[in-house]
Amino acid sequence: MPRRTPRSTLDRLRTPGRFPKFLKTAAICALVAGLLSPTAAGTAQAATADDRCGGRCSDILPPGENGNATLAEILLNQLFGTQPAHAEDQLGPYADLAGGYSALTDAKINNFFDDASFGVPSGQVASTEKPAGRGDVTIVRDKRTGVPHITGTTRYGTEFGAGYAAAEDRLWLMDVFRHVGRGGLTPFAGGAAANQGLEQEFWRNAPYTEADLQAQIDHVAAGSGDRGRQALDDVNAYLDGINAYIDASDRGRYFPGEYVLTGHKDSITNAGTIDHFKVTDLVALASVVGSLFGSGGGGEVENAVSLLAAQSKYGVAEGTEVWESFRERNDPEAVLTVHDGGSFPYASRPDDPKGAALPDAGSVTREPLVYDRTGSATASAATDASTTAARSALGSARRGMSNALVVSGKHTASGHPIAVFGPQTGYFAPQLLMLQEIQGPGISARGASFAGLSMYVELGRGQDYSWSATTSGQDIIDTYAVELCQDDHHYLYRGTCTAMEKVEQKNSWTPSVADGTSAGSYTMRAWRTAYGPVEYRATVGGIKVAYTTLRSSYLHEADSIIGFQMLNDPDYVKGPQDFQSAAQHINFTFNWFYADSRHTAYYNSGDNPVRASGVDAEFPVWARPAYEWRSWDPATNTADYTPASQHPNSLDQDYYISWNNKQAKDYTTASWGDGSVHRGDLLEDRVKRLVTAGGVTRSALVKAMADAALADLRAEDVLPKLLKVVTSSPVTDSTAAAAVSKLSAWVSAGARRTETSAGSKKYADADAIRILDAWWPLLVKAEFQPGLGGDLYTAFTANLPVDESPSAGHGPTGSHAGSSFQYGWWSYVDKDIRAVLGEPVQGPLARTYCGGGNLASCRDILIGTLKQAAGATASQVYPGDDQCSAGDQWCADSIVQRTLGGIKHGKISWQNRPTYQQVVEYTSHR
Repeated sequence: MPRRTPRSTLDRLRTPGRFPKFLKTAAICALVAGLLSPTAAGTAQAATADDRCGGRCSDILPPGENGNATLAEILLNQLFGTQPAHAEDQLGPYADLAGGYSALTDAKINNFFDDASFGVPSGQVASTEKPAGRGDVTIVRDKRTGVPHITGTTRYGTEFGAGYAAAEDRLWLMDVFRHVGRGGLTPFAGGAAANQGLEQEFWRNAPYTEADLQAQIDHVAAGSGDRGRQALDDVNAYLDGINAYIDASDRGRYFPGEYVLTGHKDSITNAGTIDHFKVTDLVALASVVGSLFGSGGGGEVENAVSLLAAQSKYGVAEGTEVWESFRERNDPEAVLTVHDGGSFPYASRPDDPKGAALPDAGSVTREPLVYDRTGSATASAATDASTTAARSALGSARRGMSNALVVSGKHTASGHPIAVFGPQTGYFAPQLLMLQEIQGPGISARGASFAGLSMYVELGRGQDYSWSATTSGQDIIDTYAVELCQDDHHYLYRGTCTAMEKVEQKNSWTPSVADGTSAGSYTMRAWRTAYGPVEYRATVGGIKVAYTTLRSSYLHEADSIIGFQMLNDPDYVKGPQDFQSAAQHINFTFNWFYADSRHTAYYNSGDNPVRASGVDAEFPVWARPAYEWRSWDPATNTADYTPASQHPNSLDQDYYISWNNKQAKDYTTASWGDGSVHRGDLLEDRVKRLVTAGGVTRSALVKAMADAALADLRAEDVLPKLLKVVTSSPVTDSTAAAAVSKLSAWVSAGARRTETSAGSKKYADADAIRILDAWWPLLVKAEFQPGLGGDLYTAFTANLPVDESPSAGHGPTGSHAGSSFQYGWWSYVDKDIRAVLGEPVQGPLARTYCGGGNLASCRDILIGTLKQAAGATASQVYPGDDQCSAGDQWCADSIVQRTLGGIKHGKISWQNRPTYQQVVEYTSHR
């Protein structure tokens, strides 16, 4: 039986008008009546594999497992707010933790999470199906969440079932992102400015041809032995399952309604096609995921610009010292994931730098991507989207989300390790990730996978172990200056003037019901060199150059499949060392965490290139053999990589925390901001207290995570020092005194952004929160700009944004995304204010900035800006956007499930926590 609602008269309706906010532009003009036919339920019980968690494994992934909706379901949702089955049944429990965690006990964990045990009890089976009538695989779905539990008797059948279930739950989303990865979203989904920006952002980083995509699959199959061949077989079986569902849903007319709304299918005649998936589509999907979450590095040109500004301000020697103090490559006060004293040098500052190719001042221009605009592509919204996309694509050094809290069994009540961990992947409808359980020959796992790449569980649990990841961000991207010759599209490659390769993607679109953007078109054009795509143009010492970016995972988007295959294999992972070995086969930049009943482990993955001696990874270098990666082969983009022992790794440390902070001593990440105050400190402080007290439980560790998820990092770790300066003398100004009183009370209450009561949509300490939100950017500018000067201050803010409050539009997933306080000037303010107060500072800034180091002058600056902030109205601080009216503080912070299809969901209160999250404590081991 098909899982989706059978076709009814509602599915045959032609719907005039447009759907508001669907694919950024959709809106409803139709009236819908009638009932949807119920989905058939089965009675069989899912087969249960060896499960050593003893009922102590839980997980959650909002908004819900069901990410597909028929046309009828979309219309009912848009008109009346009704939800398809299992479309948002995980959103409520997820949201409720913010108001309920303080009273949490182990017995109440599954009020806010779902049971992640293997199998489905017979009384909880909602449906059972044999996809495409196959006898070697069964998909059972549970009543509570509708998660697919796939059990196969053959490897082919198991993977076929995984593909079929993925298409049942995420077909439209998978289709969207295979087009994003190929740079062809607008012809598929419409020319909305947001769609233009999305395809441009990702295609700029990975302008692949069809041959490039196929070559990556061939490389895995040919170069990874039996596992590579098995991976290709698994992918093909998975694709067969996807395509079988496409055919079945087309015949039964229960395919996602977005295909009708975007003009790909006719709701009356069923004319039109849904294209089958092919193997290269999955590589395109992988390139999107890798670009978003697993490609650390870049930013060398921006680093060079700020270094030159510092040297211009202070002279070369002092300017370099100032720059290095703000860069904080290896800040001694930075919170570390591996805190047992181990050192893992990588990308450190060389004693004698060689090969640097710094641009001449004012010569840098960004390489254009979009040409030949017509129609709506010429509108200001479209060009603005292009600018934003370019900035996001080139700012990969500032990407990264997710957190982890892992405690050794030596410090838990049960004697077994406990982990609370998961990825922050933003909030979408449908969600980018999907849940599943897969049981078959050589596979036994449950957890989350990116839609369209779910042939294996990517983050989740096995029979007696769990694993998860956070984005690590170490530098695997370098910028090379290729010297131009003949014209702007030829360059010197190892002494020969060589033509750049032109790669183009021509896109055009017409209006549809879903997206009424008028017709338009453009061409995306990338110029590729042996050293990667061109990103900037400049001169270096008067010589015309193109700056290119070379990423170690470029042309290797599919390589990580082997590591994920290993993690799903119960015969491979039998302990922490096996886990680390599997993670070593993942070439994307992630921090990996592991817990079983006896051990915990950590490993930092990624193909870290071995750079030539003297090359400083922070800046562009000349594209010459002396400065290339060691043993680099441009034909395959392979090189020597640092061995596993040189990656941060650890077994059975007392505890691990990660919130995209610095991994270990001497291990330099590409991002700025790994200093004395980092959001990782919010976890570090809470987990360290728990471990010191001992007897840690699952609920205690969840509480620590949930409490940190509501904390304002600025208020908890920096505001007390600011107030210490302000109150160093009596505050006589009434406005400033009132503000100090409110801020002090908020700090005493815990410095959290919490509702007055669950569902009130009003913050406790609302005035204090408003004042700090307004004060922070004012005080930072007043504190630092006078000393740095306008040019250098502006350059440094390009390296590291001043603030990342919940209400700001920031990061790869935009505003209303939950993730906050990762990037900002909190460490700079902290170090500078402590210096003014005369307190000890390890790794201080090269100069003291606030008031020139004078306490009274600094106090005057802080009070002046505090008065200004206190006078700012809520409407000024929270100006409103497409989701919220001006002045609505709670709404400005709120999390929105951004629509990628036709179903929309309500807002939830802000939390800074993983999107998919596990809570695990294993009781035994094989």
